[in-house]
Amino acid sequence: MAFTQVRGNARSCVLAEPLFVIPYNMYTTYASVYMLDLHVSDAGLGIVTTINLILQMLSAFVSGYLTDRMGRRKALWLYDIVSWSFATLVWAVSQNVWWFLLAAVLNGFQRIPATAWYCLLVEDTPVDKRTWVFTGLQIVSVVGGLFAPIGGILVNHLSLVPATRVMYLFACLSMSVMIYVRHLGLRETDIGLRKMTERHTFDARSEWHSYMAVVQQIVKNRRLLLLFAVYVLWNIQTTIRTTFVSVYQIDYLHIPASLISLFPAISSLSMMALLFTAVPRFREEHAARWMNAGFVLIGLANLVLIIMPESNFAWAVVSTILAAIGTIIANPFVESVVANAMDDEQRATMLSVLNVMILACTSPAGVIGGYTYSINPQIPIDLVIVTFVMSIILVWMANRRQTSEITNSRHTDLGNGV
Repeated sequence: MAFTQVRGNARSCVLAEPLFVIPYNMYTTYASVYMLDLHVSDAGLGIVTTINLILQMLSAFVSGYLTDRMGRRKALWLYDIVSWSFATLVWAVSQNVWWFLLAAVLNGFQRIPATAWYCLLVEDTPVDKRTWVFTGLQIVSVVGGLFAPIGGILVNHLSLVPATRVMYLFACLSMSVMIYVRHLGLRETDIGLRKMTERHTFDARSEWHSYMAVVQQIVKNRRLLLLFAVYVLWNIQTTIRTTFVSVYQIDYLHIPASLISLFPAISSLSMMALLFTAVPRFREEHAARWMNAGFVLIGLANLVLIIMPESNFAWAVVSTILAAIGTIIANPFVESVVANAMDDEQRATMLSVLNVMILACTSPAGVIGGYTYSINPQIPIDLVIVTFVMSIILVWMANRRQTSEITNSRHTDLGNGV
């Protein structure tokens, strides 16, 4: 696979990622149900999710400055410990909604290491290799999903709450090892070294002007704005699906809790089959086509959840497979298209602005999802389908604008005799 050509920081980030993905896939299936079993209400679940997203928005706002000031490598190491090692430890010992709020606050710092990690992942990686980097991450995610049934085995033997505590403790240990091992394999990027020197002193007015200049740059670049909007919608639907689909499957579709851990494994097997057959044939120049194909498939997957009979495991498997295929098709192109659209010199600040945009829009998603779920459990699934319809339209508009810009550029060159 072409990923063997990827070197440096990107390779270190991808190779260390299983230590994060494996425990994350084990506990994330049960995270919402775990909270409900510890007497957190549906509305409380939504509030905790929203507070976490608000804190992420605040940390996203300062992530560009801190990543430039501290350096990508140091910011990643320090804030990963806070937002993942400490947060998973608190989740493991949580007793009520107040413990979950504390964990939500700690985990809310995750946007700082996310910005630093993204910069390390792409800054020293050639543009034509970035799709393979994100495909490599997708493979890691697929392999991680194969371990999710271990969570189901633990739930079956220990019951849900004790089993989820064990999963969180394992996550704390595994993620801490990942942070240490990955740190040893990273070096500061050339852009990172320069930014550390440029931002050695803090000037609030200068920082504000820097952010506003990037916002203006995004607003003026209509194609970039459209792609950012697609990325925002992708994150909104991810938030809703992650928070409510497992709860919907257990409470509304009456699928046993011990069985829902099979869905990540089924998803991973489906992705793996596609990764080694169809995905190598995908080409970057057809990114818009593949993104929209993926969006259609995930939309259909959610439609199946709405129309399927209760307690029908086979239909749930069909939904899972459709979502998996759609994700493996769309996600690498969504990530690489947005990454390639950014200016390397402004990447940290632009990521900071992008994350604020994402979180400003996704922060209400938890409360809206919780409120609408209490009215009708199908409404959050309906909202996910709407996000994909909007995404397809936006991708078409962005692609049309790019085609128009290329055509105009050619006409200008011909007019100038080039």
